Amino acid sequence: MNRKNQNRLQPFQSGQIWRMGDSNLQIDLVGKTLVHYKHYKGQTKRAPVSLAGKDVLEKFLKKNKAVLIQG
Repeated sequence: MNRKNQNRLQPFQSGQIWRMGDSNLQIDLVGKTLVHYKHYKGQTKRAPVSLAGKDVLEKFLKKNKAVLIQG
């Protein structure tokens, strides 16, 4: 197995919620290369929708030690 494949997160799907300390990241829409998401603190989901590439978002979640709480 390649080392790259061992460190990959679960594939992004619409509706996923990732917990990172005191903030959450909710995946809204997943395309071929881009992901629409909301990054918010606490229970309020009034954050603006952001857009990032799948690789960039995966690195961000790994860096912040995110845990999938709802898939």
